[in-house]
Amino acid sequence: MSKIIITCAVTGSIHTPSMSDHLPVTGEEIARHSVEAAEAGAAIIHLHARDPESGRPSSRAEDFMAFLPVINAGTDAVINISTGGSALMPLEERLAAPFIVEPEMCSLNMGTMNFALYPLAERITDWKHNWEKPFLDNSDDLVFKNTPRDIAYVLDQMGRQRGARFEFECYDVGHLYMLRHFVDRGLVQKPLFIQFVFGVLGGIGADPENLVHMKRISDKLFGADYEFSVLAAGRHQIPLATMAATMGGHVRVGLEDNLYIGKGKLAQSNAEQVAKIRTIVEALGREVASPAETRELLSLKGAEKTKF
Repeated sequence: MSKIIITCAVTGSIHTPSMSDHLPVTGEEIARHSVEAAEAGAAIIHLHARDPESGRPSSRAEDFMAFLPVINAGTDAVINISTGGSALMPLEERLAAPFIVEPEMCSLNMGTMNFALYPLAERITDWKHNWEKPFLDNSDDLVFKNTPRDIAYVLDQMGRQRGARFEFECYDVGHLYMLRHFVDRGLVQKPLFIQFVFGVLGGIGADPENLVHMKRISDKLFGADYEFSVLAAGRHQIPLATMAATMGGHVRVGLEDNLYIGKGKLAQSNAEQVAKIRTIVEALGREVASPAETRELLSLKGAEKTKF
């Protein structure tokens, strides 16, 4: 069983700033949370950016550059930049920063899907920004567009031309077959790093039997040529990550996916979640991978070949 990679997703486009005062928004906050998460044991830091004034998801290179050089100076963790951005952004906008900073890794969503966030609005009574409630409420009519043409474009632009490897985000079984399609076309290089995503309304549910099924189908489609990791939203984060660790997989935690550290208790930081899952996986007998070991396992190009 290989060493276990811990990914930390520091801040994302799903949770709004109103939902937790601990969610990092400014460049300084994102940098601090990222370095602390790496120190706690995260080998990969998955990053979105925010407009520091409004808290809105941002794809502007200047917002990413407010924290990328600081993180790079403070840790040797692998930096993984989102190409998903926000479901409201067209593809060209989502790729604005990755094109410029040329990271070692990018996330890549493997299919178009409903991305229904509106149930989150029921938990909020005080809104920090006027965009937040309409953003969540209108997600009952939100389609996250990731067509085969979009996917091929990202694979070419970020992979072939800029040398990035991918965290293939698969929100359902059909996304695994889409990934197989791109392997067959010769547009994806092995080894694959597949992120099984559970618990987003519009994707596969966060049920243990679904994790078993995703793993079974991946074995069928990719044989021994892949590594899998598990991202489960909200309260399912730690239980499914623990299950993934027992199955030989890797894990992802972070405030992008879950704002809590326990029932009804907000996490104070991303590092708190990393420390919790590290304690669990080490108790299961898994050894946590270092950034250097992660680069070797996933055949990454190296931090020195990025542009930040």
